[in-house]
Amino acid sequence: MAGERDLATLLRGMRPLLNPGRYVYCSLPAKVPAGMRPVVTVAEPEGVTVVVAQEEADSLGLRYEYVAAWITLQIHSALEAVGLTAAVAGRLAEVGISCNVVAGFHHDHLFVAAEDAERAVAALEELSAVSG
Repeated sequence: MAGERDLATLLRGMRPLLNPGRYVYCSLPAKVPAGMRPVVTVAEPEGVTVVVAQEEADSLGLRYEYVAAWITLQIHSALEAVGLTAAVAGRLAEVGISCNVVAGFHHDHLFVAAEDAERAVAALEELSAVSG
């Protein structure tokens, strides 16, 4: 099934879901260690960035500075959809919440500071409601 491209439809149907747990960004010098279960992996010239459950990072002795909550926008967004990231990040910026966005094949995923999780979900639900 093709992802949704229409911005108004995406905003109305995004249904933000706060995933359980806390997540951290870690930088590794090389590849992801065997057995590690990151929810996001990004290869950069400086190393491999992983977003992993805080408990897993702690058990592996990994350094991190940012503890995040993970919000999934449950609508299937097309990778070529225009404006969803801007609208979501803009709404969160209006209420003073930083947002790191990762696009998966089916959904967009937002990482916000753990202490801002509930406010972020509320702001996104408000955005969705006024987009209807």
